Amino acid sequence: MSEGPTRARPLPTVVRYAKVRVSVTRGPNTGLYVESAGTPVRIGTSSENDLVLTDDTVSRRHAELQPTPLGMRVRDVESTNGIVMGGVRLKDGFVTGDFQIALGETWLAVQWLGETVDREQVQTDRFGDVLGRAPRMRELFADLERIAPSEVTLLIEGETGTGKDLIAESVHAQGGRSSGPFVVFDCGAVAPNMVESELFGHERGAFTGAHATHIGVFEQANGGTLFIDEIGELPLDLQPKLLRALEKREIRRIGARQTLSVDVRIIAATNRNLRSEIQQGRFRQDLYFRLATTHVAVPPLRDRMEDLPLLVEHFLTLERPPRHPSDVPAHVWQMFENHRWPGNVRELRNAVQRLTVTPDRPLHHDHVDSPAGGAAASMAQSFLRDGAVVPLRIARREAGDDFERAYLEFVLGRSGGNVTRAAASAEVSRQMMQKLMRKHGMGEGR
Repeated sequence: MSEGPTRARPLPTVVRYAKVRVSVTRGPNTGLYVESAGTPVRIGTSSENDLVLTDDTVSRRHAELQPTPLGMRVRDVESTNGIVMGGVRLKDGFVTGDFQIALGETWLAVQWLGETVDREQVQTDRFGDVLGRAPRMRELFADLERIAPSEVTLLIEGETGTGKDLIAESVHAQGGRSSGPFVVFDCGAVAPNMVESELFGHERGAFTGAHATHIGVFEQANGGTLFIDEIGELPLDLQPKLLRALEKREIRRIGARQTLSVDVRIIAATNRNLRSEIQQGRFRQDLYFRLATTHVAVPPLRDRMEDLPLLVEHFLTLERPPRHPSDVPAHVWQMFENHRWPGNVRELRNAVQRLTVTPDRPLHHDHVDSPAGGAAASMAQSFLRDGAVVPLRIARREAGDDFERAYLEFVLGRSGGNVTRAAASAEVSRQMMQKLMRKHGMGEGR
C-alpha cells in the first residue's frame, strides 16, 4: 500500500443556467413545446431535432436557438422559407428578452421562464476513453461519474459519431460490473426478422433454419452489461417483449417453454429523438420511460468546437508513427474550424487519419472517372507519405471508407435519393442504409 500523500480530487464547479421555453403558437403543431437550460434547441421536421414539427413549410433542419450571454442566438440552419421576425428575415442574430418568430406557417414563442438550473462541471478532461474540456462535456462527465457506480438503466442520446458507444463502455468499466461481460447489440445492423432471436436466443428447431440452439445477447451479458445500440430502430412489435424482459429480468428463447432469469445492466443509445418517435407512434412511451431511468445527451462536435485541438492531438498520437499538432498545416486547421462536422467525432477521426495519407484533401476525396492507368497511378500516389509507403492498415482503412461512401453515392444516385430503393438494390436493410449514410455525414435521406 502506498504511503505517499493522498491526492485531492478537484471539487466540481456549479454553473447556473436560465431556463427557456420554445412553444408553437400557430401551425399544425400548436401547443407543442420544449424547454432548455443552457443547451441549443434545434427545430425542424427531422426526428433528430429537439422540437420536431410536421409543417411541410418547415425544412428538415430549419433553425437553431442557442442561449448565450448576449441573448438568444437565432440561426437559420438549412431552411428554404427562412426565419421571419417582425416582418424581417433573420439569418443569424442575437435577440434579447421574449420574442416570436415564424418558420414557414409555424409561429414560435420564445419565453424566458425566470427559473434557473444548476449543473456540475468536473475539472477533468476525460471520462474513461471519452475526451472533452468544453463545459457541456464536463457537465456530461459529472453526470456519468454519478451514474456509473449505480445499477440503473441508462439511455444515451446523441447524433451519429458523437461517441455513445465509448460512453457506454466507459460506464461499464467504471461500474460494479466491470469484471463481467460487455455485450453490444446493434438494432440497426440485424435484419428485422432476426432481432428477437439475437436478443433472446432460440431453441433448435424453433423455426426453419434453426439447426442449433442459439444463445441471445441477454444471456451472453449475464453478470455484466448489455449495450443496446440504435434502440430507435427496434421493430415496434418487439418493443413489448423487450419491456417485459427489462421489468422482469427474465427472457424466453424462441421455441422454449420455460423462462430464464438474467442479471444484466442495460445501457441503450439512440441518434433519434425518441419523444418525437413516441408522438408519431413509432416507439412505445412505457419502454422509453423504462430505458430513460437515467438519461444523458451527448453534444455534437459543432457545439463544442473548443475541443477540436484536444481531439486532433489525441487522434494524431494514435497514428503510427505518432504525429504532432504542429504537423497540421494552418489551412487544414482553418478547414477543420469552418467545417460543420455532420459525422461528429467519428468524422474528425477519419479526417485526421486521411490527413496523414492525403494531406491535400483531409475532409473528402474526389471520385473522378479516369482510364485504368491513370486511376492506378493516382492510387499509387496515395500510398506514399513523405516519400514513405503508407502502412497497409491505414491504406486499407482509408480505401474502405472511400469505397463505402462512393458506393452509397452511386446507389442513392440510381434510386433518385430514395433510401428504400437504394437499400433494396444493395440487398441490405433500410436501417443499415440509413446508418451508413449517417456514418458518412449524408443525413438519413427519405
